[in-house]
Amino acid sequence: MAHEFSLRKIGYIRPREVSLKDKGKDIGKHRIDFLIEDKVVVELKAVETLHRIYEAQVWTYLRAMDKRVGLLIHFNVVRLKEGLKSLII
Repeated sequence: MAHEFSLRKIGYIRPREVSLKDKGKDIGKHRIDFLIEDKVVVELKAVETLHRIYEAQVWTYLRAMDKRVGLLIHFNVVRLKEGLKSLII
């Protein structure tokens, strides 16, 4: 994906360790897969079953980074279109 972003001149950071806070309290550091144009958090998964906890993970990143748009991409599907989940605050 990073190569495709570069080819298309899309700004991105990967992977990025972020400090997460909840109500002003530091709750630890986590790594996001991509931050696109400083706006969209992208989380990549290739697991047998895409559980809701992965969606919750993206929601947490969005709130902690004060971003509004997230994209969860699951690669273990027949058609990639079936593995896309957008999250908007």
